[in-house]
Amino acid sequence: MSGALLAVENIESYHAHVYFDEDTREPAQALRDAVSANFDIKMGRWHERPVGPHPMWSYQIAFEPEQFDSLVPWLMLNRGELIVLLHPNSGEGLQDHRDRPLWFGEPQELELGMFDKD
Repeated sequence: MSGALLAVENIESYHAHVYFDEDTREPAQALRDAVSANFDIKMGRWHERPVGPHPMWSYQIAFEPEQFDSLVPWLMLNRGELIVLLHPNSGEGLQDHRDRPLWFGEPQELELGMFDKD
C-alpha cells in the first residue's frame, strides 16, 4: 500500500449499478421494485444501452453511507444472477470505479476513458 491512507469520511455516498440485458430484464425490474419497496433509496434511470463507464444495460441505486449496512447485505442475498457493481463516491471517479469497487457476480470491464483528464 502506498500513499496516505484515506478516511472513511471521504466517502460521500455509494452507487450500486445493476447490470442486465434482454434476457434478464424481468429479474432486474423485480429487484428494482423490491429495492424501492424495502429501502428509502434514490433509484437512477433505467438504461437499455451502455451508459458512462458501464458496458451493459444498467440502472443505478444511489445511497448514503449510513444505509450501507442494510442495503449491501440485502443486495448480496437478493440479486439472483444479476451482476452488481458497487463503488464509493469520494470525488475521485476513476479510482472509485477502477480501484475501489466491489463486484457481485462476474466483474465487467468498464469504459474508464471518460475519467481521463486531458
